[in-house]
Amino acid sequence: MVAIQIRDVPDDVRDVLTERARSRGQSLQAFLREVVLREASFAHNVAVLDSIAGWRQGGSATGQDVLDALSAAREERPGGGA
Repeated sequence: MVAIQIRDVPDDVRDVLTERARSRGQSLQAFLREVVLREASFAHNVAVLDSIAGWRQGGSATGQDVLDALSAAREERPGGGA
């Protein structure tokens, strides 16, 4: 693992972060580590969403088509859709 150092953080920002860490029962170091890890996971989420956005719209089914198919499937179940 690497160590990251952040310079020129205003005192009031450090104070807010320290208080948030304290309220969660964490050290500032542990709190900031979670913030950095969470931010990195967001980047992964954006990549996944971007890949999904590139998928082609494949069907021409309407909402009513879906509801009709669901209703028909329920009717085929034992008990007639109960």
